[in-house]
Amino acid sequence: MSKASSAAVTRGAPGPVSGPVLGPVLGMILKGYPRISETFISNEIALLEQNGLTVHILSMRHPRETFSHESVKRIQARVDYMPETIAGNVWRFVSANLACLAAQPGRYLKGLGLMLTRLARTRKAATAKHLLQAGYLAARVLPGSAVTHLHAHFAHSPTSVAVFTSVLTGLPFSFTAHAKDIYTQEKASLAEKIRKASFVATCTGYNKTYLDALNHSGTPISRVYHGIDLTLFKPGELRLKAQPPYEILTVARLTPKKGLPTVFRALAALAAQGVEFRHVLIGSGEERASLEALARDLGIAERIEWLGTRPHEVVLERLHRADLFLLGCEVSPNGDRDGIPNVLVEAMAMGVPVASTAVSAIPELIVSGEHGLLVESGDHAALADAARRLLTDGELRARVLPAARQRVLDGFDNRVLVRELAGIFKKHLPGAS
Repeated sequence: MSKASSAAVTRGAPGPVSGPVLGPVLGMILKGYPRISETFISNEIALLEQNGLTVHILSMRHPRETFSHESVKRIQARVDYMPETIAGNVWRFVSANLACLAAQPGRYLKGLGLMLTRLARTRKAATAKHLLQAGYLAARVLPGSAVTHLHAHFAHSPTSVAVFTSVLTGLPFSFTAHAKDIYTQEKASLAEKIRKASFVATCTGYNKTYLDALNHSGTPISRVYHGIDLTLFKPGELRLKAQPPYEILTVARLTPKKGLPTVFRALAALAAQGVEFRHVLIGSGEERASLEALARDLGIAERIEWLGTRPHEVVLERLHRADLFLLGCEVSPNGDRDGIPNVLVEAMAMGVPVASTAVSAIPELIVSGEHGLLVESGDHAALADAARRLLTDGELRARVLPAARQRVLDGFDNRVLVRELAGIFKKHLPGAS
């Protein structure tokens, strides 16, 4: 391992660095590590390690939050960080890519040709950076690492780096496709990545149907739900009756696909009906200022508690107190949408009734009237009615709360789901136990 790579591990690794590597290693290419909004990835890595896989994390950038979830501390994987920007890292990129060219000129020229073809199609400078990052991995990180297979989380930039790294090193790659990375990407680019991959995983049946339509090469595509840690999300005694003033909880990034304007308008409708409540909003994002202005315009600003981004411990505490979980997911103008928001699964596991929208794969989790209530996206009046019913109708709560908990137990236990995913990886990692 080069000095540059070793230094990256020492400076950047949030957890322990593993000792001598035994057996094949899975190189996991991530957009950033750790990321507070991607607990499902850190949980997955920890569970893959428990299932006998050795993981080497290859992160495209350092963490941007000052704290992380407890699950990160369980991870034993070595962590290397690529240079994030060209500015300030020109010599690191140039020296690594020249070394890569000298060692494997044919492979590097093939990668350069692929980059130029993509650049002509996308007109995005990030395409060139992805080749440079791949060259850095090929020359500075992967030699001596025992990595035999690359896997990228998210089908956009991490998979682009995986494609180029595969060309430069000859290592096979695969990727997991999630939500925004699927629906905001050109179909031709996504189809090309599917064709080149050994396999593709995705977290919903809705996504799989979309990806299957782009799969003209017979690449295996598997649906594996994320699931949650059921040892962490345990309900107390189910509150079959709620008492005003109600506590309504939303956990979401403040971004268009979460439909928070619809949530706020539904809350305003509840207030107009005389429903006493307090709304707790956990999350941060680019819509904060516009949402604050909307709350003032709707006359509900004093009812909202803005907590910003918080670790899981705070989310758990608020779920224990919540009478209702409310989310208004929708398809954004750029095509971005959720898959199955993990927060819905967590709320259901904790015995909190859920009112949301029938967007994307959410109906794969919730049958409306059986596990919660779903309405059409953008319909704030219907969402307000669903919220009011779940707060005040004792018979409805008594029906959906245990059914929702059982739905999660039956289909969203991440230990069971990651075992399935580990089996897929082991097929592509000769010698993995």
